[in-house]
Amino acid sequence: MSLLNLTVGELLEKQAEMYPEHEAMIYPQLNLRKTYKEFNNMTNEAAKGFMALGIDKRDHMAIWSDNKPEWLTTQFATGKMGAVLVTVNTNYRAQELEYLLKQSDASTLILAESFRGISYIDILREICPELDHSTKGDLQSERLPCLKNVIVLSDNEYPGCYTWDDVIHAGQSVSDRMLSDRHDSLHYTDVINMQYTSGTTGFPKGVMLSHYNIVNNGNQVADCMRLTYEDRLCIPVPFFHCFGCVLGTMAAVSKGTTMVILEQFDPEAVLKAVTEERCTGLHGVPTMFIAELNHPSFTDYKPTTLRTGIMAGSTCPMEVMKDVMNKMGADEITIAYGQTESSPVITQTRTDDPIERRVRSVGKAHPNVEVKVLDPATQEECEPGIPGELCTRGYLVMKGYYKNEEATQASIDQDRWLHTGDIAVMDEDGYVEITGRMKDMIIRGGENVYPREIEEFLYQHPDVLDVQVVGIPDAKYGEEIMAYVIPKEGRDPDEENIREFCNGRISKHKIPRYIRFTDEYPMTASGKIQKYKLKEAALETLNRNK
Repeated sequence: MSLLNLTVGELLEKQAEMYPEHEAMIYPQLNLRKTYKEFNNMTNEAAKGFMALGIDKRDHMAIWSDNKPEWLTTQFATGKMGAVLVTVNTNYRAQELEYLLKQSDASTLILAESFRGISYIDILREICPELDHSTKGDLQSERLPCLKNVIVLSDNEYPGCYTWDDVIHAGQSVSDRMLSDRHDSLHYTDVINMQYTSGTTGFPKGVMLSHYNIVNNGNQVADCMRLTYEDRLCIPVPFFHCFGCVLGTMAAVSKGTTMVILEQFDPEAVLKAVTEERCTGLHGVPTMFIAELNHPSFTDYKPTTLRTGIMAGSTCPMEVMKDVMNKMGADEITIAYGQTESSPVITQTRTDDPIERRVRSVGKAHPNVEVKVLDPATQEECEPGIPGELCTRGYLVMKGYYKNEEATQASIDQDRWLHTGDIAVMDEDGYVEITGRMKDMIIRGGENVYPREIEEFLYQHPDVLDVQVVGIPDAKYGEEIMAYVIPKEGRDPDEENIREFCNGRISKHKIPRYIRFTDEYPMTASGKIQKYKLKEAALETLNRNK
């Protein structure tokens, strides 16, 4: 199977020519429907608007919003005018947002007014008080020196901020020829997308992905699902994840598939959209499918048109997979595995794989993707059935981490093999099973949580001397977060005090559910903390308290 030498913009234009009157996107809750021709025109208008604001190719544009139509438009508009789209987790708060905007050198921030009752405007003002007294397009921020443009996705006017209408109106000063020249100057190997993912240090790193990375990964994901222009794919997963903006939007556009989009996940809204829009595909992490299957209105909206989709983000329980296939009708649903650094999918099950393979494995490598399992001690390739670190090579490997060559070299070796840090077993047929993680990453409800990041934050608490964070099994979220805290001498913090310190300053899903206070940690003879013993102690405590 040959790879596509297309930019993100060229991919959309190709489908607009092939399927001009076919529906590209539907927002059922907004009663918004656009054909591929109309959607392509929308992205052209936005691209010209960004150019009118003085945004050049390779400039960094951050977007902090749920799955609004402007998010989708921006993804393909930047793909035409060449700015790098920096995706921001909707759960971010002030400290995380400031770090990302500063580290990414973002010159533009597009943001929603609010998300689930949290004012994004107020958070931005907290780290950028100059906004209230600045001129549109000429922000002078002490803490964010690169940030010049702020675009709010609202009809309300805010000091120093453009509205989306302002951007579209400004674009009228940019000719079609100017946009075409800009588009023609792009190359499919250019970086076009940057997503932040934490590492062993716990500080987020900007993963640089090219058009070539995400166009081809989306296309191959779609091939594994057997997607065509006749399919209608429901996308309730967030766009800021690769799940949303590669496995979702890029996969759909690569085949001219209709995207049925929800701004935020709600199980009943998903069921209603799938039923009323006659969706044939549905994406989600296991907890989403569980919520849909167990919703009181499931029988009212029971899907009859589903065929395929993707379950990813964390291990899928066998019974959930059976229910998705039998009760929801998605008998060709697939499992995908990867990481942001690999654009993201490395392996995927196929629509005709038996259910046991779709649950016990994460599939086999995509075409044009190499996978091997290495012994961490010897760096020699493992025989089938022997666990080791999963490594991958091919078109899917990121360009690197932004402004972090040391971390890039630690992840990608001289032969361009990406070392995932995940422990895997591969069978003789090439099917992979993920058995653990070399790092201490916690996967909570499909969200990757890195203990070090939480630890670094809690060290700032005035009563905390030391803190260690571990993940423990949880029936609902897959894993939950437990923090072991050693208080400073003479201090006596309680659980509520620690959680209150976290509220509004770090993402809600990163706040430890369990907090235990201790005097010491189990250590090796060389002084290394034995986190596995902390996990064992945590499980014993929780089991006793049941």
